[in-house]
Amino acid sequence: MKLHFSLDNLSDIRNPVVTTGSFDGVHIGHKVIISRLVKLAKDINGETVLITFYPHPRRILYPNAEGKDLLMILSQKEKFKLLEKTGLDHLVIITFTKEFSRISSHDFVEKILVDRLHACVVVVGFNHHFGHNREGNFDYLYGLSRQYGFEVEEIPEQEIQNESVSSTKIRKALLEGNIQRANAYLDHYYIITGRLSYNIENSEMLSIPVYSLNIEEDVKLVPTDGIYAVSIAEDGLYFKGMTFIRDWMIVNNKLSPSLTIDIHIFDQSFKSAGNAVTVYFQKRIREGADMNNINKFRIQLKTVKSEIEELIY
Repeated sequence: MKLHFSLDNLSDIRNPVVTTGSFDGVHIGHKVIISRLVKLAKDINGETVLITFYPHPRRILYPNAEGKDLLMILSQKEKFKLLEKTGLDHLVIITFTKEFSRISSHDFVEKILVDRLHACVVVVGFNHHFGHNREGNFDYLYGLSRQYGFEVEEIPEQEIQNESVSSTKIRKALLEGNIQRANAYLDHYYIITGRLSYNIENSEMLSIPVYSLNIEEDVKLVPTDGIYAVSIAEDGLYFKGMTFIRDWMIVNNKLSPSLTIDIHIFDQSFKSAGNAVTVYFQKRIREGADMNNINKFRIQLKTVKSEIEELIY
């Protein structure tokens, strides 16, 4: 997959089959759209193109409302890696600004899809809108397609367990700690990438090796407080472990508000502090990570560890 961080040098793409959107999560509905792109591109000896935006448009358009606290299911690097696995040929990342948001639907089609990309086919998901004030939709695209000579196709609404798949529902499931539902929507495990640092204080306090995970982006969604069964991947190796997430930490023997992601890896041979890892979330085992009573928490962790070791993953 080739990354493009500008709209320059896109004219060499062969018979482009194009879609647009944020694609946060690269969930099962997104994969249906990309699979259709791949099929259509193969039929016309073309190449697939996804135009996406960074930052998320809502964070720019509504910074004091719905975009203010909007958290991303995937960091940029995570999104790139997952999209690459889909077989996508080209990913175009447009920097989303207030100025860009004022581009009309007509200009987006004419100046980007037609003049820059020379799109042969444009594919959109169910109820997709684009352009200034979201005035563009499938019917609008269909009308312009006849004028500019490209084809347009709409993918029907995708459902899983009789519920529409959406990034909003995935975020809700994660914030409720319902990892298994989120994973079903995503069609892959929820992941957080970052670097591990050995947490000496918590390791001594809990009498087990504990690592703290430092995430890459501050807008990355972290599941709600709790203890989770996880896998940790590093350099192609996978380790079973548990993660305890809470929105506070101990500083000088006092509680301080701060999001912490601590990890205990079961394999005692694991010693990779400072390295980049990917944490795959499997299941929430406990609703809270209560460290007010350390002795009680140590016992709880032993019970949780036994439960996780019995899980097949």
